[in-house]
Amino acid sequence: MKVAEAVGRSLYAAGVGQVFGVVGSGNFHLTNAMVAAGSRFVAARHEGGAATMADAYARMSGTVAALSVHQGPGLTNAMTGIAEAAKSRTPLLVLAAEVTEPRSNFYVDQDALARSVGAVSARVTSAEDAVTQALDAVRRAVCERRTVLLNLPLGVQALDVPDVPDDVSTLAVVPPERAPVEPEFTDVEVLARVLEKSRRPVFVAGRGARSPGARDALVALAERHGALLATSAVARGLFHGDPWSLDVSGGFASPLAAELIQEADLIVGWGCALNMWTMRHGRLIGPDTTVVQVDDDASALGAHREVHLGVTGDVELTARRALETDDANRQSQQGKQARQGQQSQDAGQGFRTADTGAAIAARVRWRDVPYEDTSTRERIDPRTLSIALDDILPAERVIGVDSGNFMGYPSMYLSVPDENGLCFTQAFQSIGLGLATAIGAALARPDRLPVAALGDGGAMMGAAELDTVRRLGLPMVVVVYNDDAYGAEVHHFGPDGHPLETVEFPPTDIAAVARGYGFEAVTVHTRADLKAVEDWLAGPRSAPLLIDAKVVADRGAWWLEEAFRGH
Repeated sequence: MKVAEAVGRSLYAAGVGQVFGVVGSGNFHLTNAMVAAGSRFVAARHEGGAATMADAYARMSGTVAALSVHQGPGLTNAMTGIAEAAKSRTPLLVLAAEVTEPRSNFYVDQDALARSVGAVSARVTSAEDAVTQALDAVRRAVCERRTVLLNLPLGVQALDVPDVPDDVSTLAVVPPERAPVEPEFTDVEVLARVLEKSRRPVFVAGRGARSPGARDALVALAERHGALLATSAVARGLFHGDPWSLDVSGGFASPLAAELIQEADLIVGWGCALNMWTMRHGRLIGPDTTVVQVDDDASALGAHREVHLGVTGDVELTARRALETDDANRQSQQGKQARQGQQSQDAGQGFRTADTGAAIAARVRWRDVPYEDTSTRERIDPRTLSIALDDILPAERVIGVDSGNFMGYPSMYLSVPDENGLCFTQAFQSIGLGLATAIGAALARPDRLPVAALGDGGAMMGAAELDTVRRLGLPMVVVVYNDDAYGAEVHHFGPDGHPLETVEFPPTDIAAVARGYGFEAVTVHTRADLKAVEDWLAGPRSAPLLIDAKVVADRGAWWLEEAFRGH
């Protein structure tokens, strides 16, 4: 058995069941070996799209996914998507063929490429160690939550592997997920005391809290202490339906959410970086607010801002241990009060007053914030468009969002049913990833309607993957917020009188482009044009649908100033 086949079989046995990529001569045998073993392979039209599909699939499925690429240009084509995955700590395995002769036209320093974007680099160096080295790469991706580049030199791939058992699953002992980190008892005790003293606590949950178990534990702890609940953008939907949810904290936060977070006397980040986006460069933190961060990676604590208490531990375990400690403390206090003939005290209501609850119900959603509709007969206000789509599209949806001036509208005006409703590949802030994001998310969540929300710039940049949507038969809705420009640059530089010819484009009929790929398509100028979307939803959905929405371009989005401040 050749190395390529042995590695492919062992990767499938280790749980790598989903592979994305573009196949060339260098990764042909490895990819086919994985398919023969049982992995599902999805061919993208560009390696950059394949990388983002794999990233999104891993995020939404909770499993490790693989990206398979040709040596040299196959890897360089994929680097933007790999950088996004690495910055987001996505457990992703990049399988790249490699030439080792510097005189080859395919030669690049693939190790250096990986390190430059924050990925981990590994290599298969011999036939004898090939399977072990491949499985070590999977373990590192899973257990360290890292994007790992596994280089497979062409010469090594072609070698014969000695003594490989017919059933390679006996070798592939890889844990399905990272083991939860137990917090230190003393740290939990301090956290419990801080919570007990707080009168206006806010919990902000991030990527590390994206699980039903973590949500339930945080909801219970928040109820105990009267805390309001918020998330980072990547965890949006975690507290969907909770009457004390503020939705997203940070640049996307509604005015009421920002106001309430600023009033907190305690902010606890649960698996959340508390970075410039989530805390608006610290402006959401009051001068006397206590800041606590809980993360299972000790290096993340205080990485973006000073914290008063850092707890290394799994979010769910830490929240449950804090509840247990609180219960023990209360029982002890109640026993003491009983012995002294005093009446026990119930938990304080914290932030959870009737007035606050009424305000949240009425004003925390962006769609409930009054605005002047600037729609015309030719162009629709993106807020009006997004609210209408939120009402029209089924509630069970999974949304992939591209980057650009428009991105806050679908991210915040389109509701999601839970933490698996929004796939937000924005750690690198690259445009052009949105369509591939939606494809990966759709394959991970086939039970939901996939929605890709794109700007016209990102739509044209990633248009090749429209063919992938059609080829896979995905019943996807692609919404293009089309202002015929790179709107972020227009609204950032335009007010200062800078020339904008480099960031504005002639009108493009993106609906016609989509029809060429086999889509149904509709051009939207007004709210009435969305009737075609309702008709598509009511029909067989035998072809995907693209909505070319001509949106007004009279202003920058509310979050735009925050975005440029972060550059």
